[in-house]
Amino acid sequence: MEIVLLEDVKTLGKKGQIVKVNDGYARNFILPKKLGVEATSKNLNDLKLQKANAAKVAAEQLAAAKELAMQVEKGAITLKMKAGGGGKAFGSVSGKEIVIAVKEQLGLDLDKKKLVLPEPIKTFGTHEVAVKLHKDVMAKLAVKVEEA
Repeated sequence: MEIVLLEDVKTLGKKGQIVKVNDGYARNFILPKKLGVEATSKNLNDLKLQKANAAKVAAEQLAAAKELAMQVEKGAITLKMKAGGGGKAFGSVSGKEIVIAVKEQLGLDLDKKKLVLPEPIKTFGTHEVAVKLHKDVMAKLAVKVEEA
């Protein structure tokens, strides 16, 4: 019996795959647990439509991420920090502060989890922070840290 998988099945395959299994395994395990449906022409057509819809949504997300990347790279943000003795920075700039500054200064909504900041910024000057907006789209954000 051929089955279209609705979920990932560990030893069988991934979601959306068409696999051939024994009739008993299909009737007693896969179909009752709704892990898959029989590969009829209607179900195969539904699968094709779902894949086309998923591809369209992925393309729209990629286009939106590229647009946001262009806006992020055009802008630059400025943050003020207190200076300690000898002109050194007192404290550090974290991802949360950068996201708040981007919202206020550029009007863009970013998630702090998208910032690739290995460690907080602890020096004055201009720093480039990588922003991962999509699995295929990276942007560089200019962060200028000034003395308050």
